[in-house]
Amino acid sequence: MEKKKILVVDDEHNSREGLTKILIKEGYDIVAAESGEAALKEAAKQDFDLIITDLKMPDISGIEVLEKIREKKPNVGVIIVTAYGEVNSYLKAMTLGAFEYLNKPIKLDELRRVINKALGQPS
Repeated sequence: MEKKKILVVDDEHNSREGLTKILIKEGYDIVAAESGEAALKEAAKQDFDLIITDLKMPDISGIEVLEKIREKKPNVGVIIVTAYGEVNSYLKAMTLGAFEYLNKPIKLDELRRVINKALGQPS
């Protein structure tokens, strides 16, 4: 069975690397991007089964990444993660079709459950 490919987007090095290491151990093929702009370039070059993006980034926000991904690849699941849980950004993300909106620090069990659900796999 082919590994599911996930794009991890976070401008914070430690968050990006930590999540990448966890997901590799879980058996996923991971591509990491340090900005929203880099994420959009990666998404234009290759297909992903899922995108996990930070909400607040200096160049392009996670909401903007979600909007642009929806335009070109409407079927890709997008999970927004944030240390700044706000009702307005939550509502906007869900209206735009985010699969889930998670607050940092992310609990591994919750992340596993959400990823499995997003990829249509058993929990």
